[in-house]
Amino acid sequence: MANMILIVEDEEAIRDLIRINLVAAGFTCDEAEDGLQAVAKAKAQRPDLILLDWMLPGLDGLGVLRKLKADPALATVPVLMVTAKGEENDIVLGLEMGASDYVTKPFSNKVLIARIRALLRRGEEDAPEEVIRYASLTLLPGQRRATLAERELTLTCGEFDLLALLCSRPGHVYTRGQIVARTKGEDYPVTDRAVDVQIVNLRRKLGPFGERLETVRGVGYRMRG
Repeated sequence: MANMILIVEDEEAIRDLIRINLVAAGFTCDEAEDGLQAVAKAKAQRPDLILLDWMLPGLDGLGVLRKLKADPALATVPVLMVTAKGEENDIVLGLEMGASDYVTKPFSNKVLIARIRALLRRGEEDAPEEVIRYASLTLLPGQRRATLAERELTLTCGEFDLLALLCSRPGHVYTRGQIVARTKGEDYPVTDRAVDVQIVNLRRKLGPFGERLETVRGVGYRMRG
C-alpha cells in the first residue's frame, strides 16, 4: 500500500506542484490549506508523513507541531517542514519543536522526495522485535516507543533516534557530526547547535535519569557506561 502524505500548504500552486510530484513518485496525498484543517485531517487519517509549511493562516506551522506532538496517536508521525524560513535559528526552532526534517523554499522536487523516503525508511527499517535496554529505560525501535521505569515518554523522531544511538552503546562518546550522520545521514545540513538542543530536550524529558546523558567537553555526548 502506498504511503499517505498530508500536504499542509496555503499556496495552492505550491500545493498542486508538490502533490503532482508525490503522486508521480508513488505516494497518495491529502491536502490542507491552513493549520486547523491540518490538525483535523491528521487526527482523522493519521498519515504516514506530514509536509508542513510554517507560515499558515490561523494556526501556524509551529502551532500545528505543538498539537501533533501533544497527541499520543500522532506524536511519532514524521513531520517534514517545507518553508521559506531558512535561517539557522528557524531551523533549530523547528527541530526543537519536534520536526523530523527541514527543507527550505525554493526546493528541488528530487531532494524533497528523497527526504520523504529517508524519513519513511527510518521507521520501516527498524526491526519490530528489536529492544534496546539501558538501566530502567526501554526503547522499541520498531514501534518508536520509549519507556522509563514503565512510564511512556513522548519523544520526537529525532530525539528517539538520538537516545537509541547513545543507549545502544553506553560509555561510547559520539561527536555531534557522528550523531547527525548516524541519525540523519551523511552530509545532512544540521548544525551542532541543533544537536545540543535535542540533548537539552532529552535531559528535560528524562528528568533525574537525564544525568546519565553526559557531555564530554570538546568531544560530544555519551550515556554513562
